[in-house]
Amino acid sequence: MLISPNTRQLVGGVNPSLYLFVSIAYVATSVVLMGSLSASWHLNRRFLFLVFLVDIGAIILLSDASGGMISGLPVLLVITVAASAVMISHRTLATLVAALAVLAVLLDTVRLISIGKLDINALFPSGLLGLLLFGVSVLVQGIAVRLGRAEELARTRASDLYNLQRLNEQIVQHMQTGILLVAGDGRVRVMNKAASTLLAPERPMAVEQGRQLAEYSEDLAYQYAHWRDNGLHRAQPFQVQEGAPPVIANFRELQPGNDGEALVFVEDYTPVTQYAQALKLTSLGRLTASIAHEIRNPLGAISHAAQLLRESPSLDPGDRRLTDIIQENSLRVNQIVESVMQISRREPPKPEYLLLADWLAKFTGDYLDTLNRPASVTVNCPYRDLLVEFDPENLRRVLGNLLDNALRHSKIATGSECAHIEVALDFQTTQCFIDVIDEGRGVPPGDRGKLFEPFFTTVESGSGMGLYLCKELCEINNASLSYQPTDSGASRFRLALNKRAL
Repeated sequence: MLISPNTRQLVGGVNPSLYLFVSIAYVATSVVLMGSLSASWHLNRRFLFLVFLVDIGAIILLSDASGGMISGLPVLLVITVAASAVMISHRTLATLVAALAVLAVLLDTVRLISIGKLDINALFPSGLLGLLLFGVSVLVQGIAVRLGRAEELARTRASDLYNLQRLNEQIVQHMQTGILLVAGDGRVRVMNKAASTLLAPERPMAVEQGRQLAEYSEDLAYQYAHWRDNGLHRAQPFQVQEGAPPVIANFRELQPGNDGEALVFVEDYTPVTQYAQALKLTSLGRLTASIAHEIRNPLGAISHAAQLLRESPSLDPGDRRLTDIIQENSLRVNQIVESVMQISRREPPKPEYLLLADWLAKFTGDYLDTLNRPASVTVNCPYRDLLVEFDPENLRRVLGNLLDNALRHSKIATGSECAHIEVALDFQTTQCFIDVIDEGRGVPPGDRGKLFEPFFTTVESGSGMGLYLCKELCEINNASLSYQPTDSGASRFRLALNKRAL
């Protein structure tokens, strides 16, 4: 205003030099403040108070040099007072700024009246301006407090929503149920870790986004398309690949009535089959336990009668062979009854920490002593300090049964009884593997899926309960038992101790 010829007469009329000096100083301080906006000065109450004092002083000096209230410049104090009410959270300091502004206006007006630049009537607009400044300060302080509360509430709600979102993401990613977000055309948009493990265990989850369902499983894609077309779905277990656990899928629309995206839930069906199998065996065990007495009495009588008949001196060789068959089959039936009863009255395990290398050495020595016939069992455990958690009696029964099978099949194939126990660690999955390997001809591919089923056996004299009982004992000790053929075609039974058992 001082530089422009059209407005020069409106300002600085009383003291142009003072007006010019204060204007230049005010611009200089404003430039410094604008350059430091990124600093944290606006969080310091004392500094803010000093800034507003400078504003009040500068405006009052400019007003004084321009004639006081008649120049209209004191009205600029409304902006200063309003800004202080917003930026200074301490309400007393904000009110003090307004009070100092009012006091400065009144004192300047009184000074100009005393030197004859204004008349006594100038006090009235000065008083009105003072009331306006106080009113603005109180009003803006109230609004600022409410805005501050709303801002804090919004910040808290945003933080809660972010934390809730992160929690939901963690829950979804760590769920045992696989979840896929699938578009209407069958393209997978998002999947969690469990879904990647069930559908694509050999590929990283990061590269699985954007694929078609058919690339994971034709059965899954067919069930999804059938559900899309008919709106009905009857869950049928399927396998992603040969040897993989059975999987079951269910479908839900993301938004009912919309033909767009849908959620696909995939679950491992193995626990269901295991539970059904356990129920079946439990019922069978109870039934066997209830009729065991009725079976054993006639079975014992048959076996005893066969023994007495065999001791008869007048028995010819053909009849003697028939008595041997009676005794052998009586013993087999008794073994079946004993095995089922062991399952029905199975007790919880009593796990202990075992130093595996020393324990295996002692176990194989005791096993060979009990066997009391020529046999060879080698142990390879390079981890001398490896500790595992397992019920020692259960582990003894599992390895004993596996060694019995290994020696039997090695003798059939090579004529000598020999077996190998090898220990390995998988550092990626932190699992311990105990392999029992024979020198036999292996299990035919068609029979591998039935190995651990009850009553399945490839040996005429076997009961078919040994491997099933071993698998059950492993599961209750948080371990797993599986069959893996060796490169030479022999059999390897792998006992895998899971993370919680290491």
